[in-house]
Amino acid sequence: MTALAVRYTGARVLETATAETPPPGPGEVELAPAYVGICGTDLHIFHGSMDARVRTPAVLGHEMSGRITRIGAGVTGWQPGDGVTVMPLSWDGVCPACNAGHRHICHRLNFIGIDSPGAMQQRWIVPAATLVRLPESLALDRAALVEPTAVAVHDVNRAAVADGERVVVVGGGPVGALIGVVARSRGADVRLVEINDHRRSLAEQMGLTTWNPATDEVAELAAEWTGGAGADVSFEVSGAGAGIAAAVDVLAVRGRLCLVAIHPQPREINLHRFFWRELTLVGARLYDRADFERAVALVADGTVPADLLISKVVPLAEAASAFDVLERGGDVMKILVECA
Repeated sequence: MTALAVRYTGARVLETATAETPPPGPGEVELAPAYVGICGTDLHIFHGSMDARVRTPAVLGHEMSGRITRIGAGVTGWQPGDGVTVMPLSWDGVCPACNAGHRHICHRLNFIGIDSPGAMQQRWIVPAATLVRLPESLALDRAALVEPTAVAVHDVNRAAVADGERVVVVGGGPVGALIGVVARSRGADVRLVEINDHRRSLAEQMGLTTWNPATDEVAELAAEWTGGAGADVSFEVSGAGAGIAAAVDVLAVRGRLCLVAIHPQPREINLHRFFWRELTLVGARLYDRADFERAVALVADGTVPADLLISKVVPLAEAASAFDVLERGGDVMKILVECA
């Protein structure tokens, strides 16, 4: 059948065009994406920053929800009409990371939506193994928040956040806010550091306490909050050098810093502080199936306030305008593209 797709063809250029969709092959399913979220990685691609990796024309999008339309040979347990999201990872199963049980960071990982065609189209063929079932009670627009929530679940797991711990999240974009919500659901006391007024306001509507690094002395506030001890865990989600410094400075003796943001350039870091306080640095990348299934539950039961995070929904034909809005920043958090 013929379906619309949004394709990246070069720096700051997106085109909407029709294409013939082949039937799903063995082990594959065809989906009708309903909603696709635009994330920071999609913006990096749009800017041309990932042209060395992305093959054009490229269909973007990996934060999605939708329904199955056709099923390929050998696929069992799924039916047309089932509501699903996709864990957009395909691994080789034989590299050292896979053999060690860490398939989500396979040495030759295919991140679907970056390394292969993504969800910003009306029909999408994916391996059935990537499907994650959605409860019928979960609205599909809210379900588009499952993938970034899975990122947050994985981050909180990597940092081993425990009940009663004090947590500082540096960076209050969608993933930072979600980390705060997920950490709080574990029983942590959370402070979120964010310079943008709109993002701080949304975080406060979610019940999170916020600090503004433009006007607040974050390290002093952390010391006052913890009786001089410092936070048990911090998350660096800002992607800024100042964010790293703040995430290190707030930590208690033997505190854990979880690095979430992508820093494409080397950064200075206070290693003496790591030595002096016996700090731990933990990297966090992507997610596994258990993270995705937990994310579905958190969005479905309302722990994740999806309605507050969704700033705008645009039709597929206007996807390019959504990238422009996100690029300008301001009073916006998450924009969804409606593909139906």
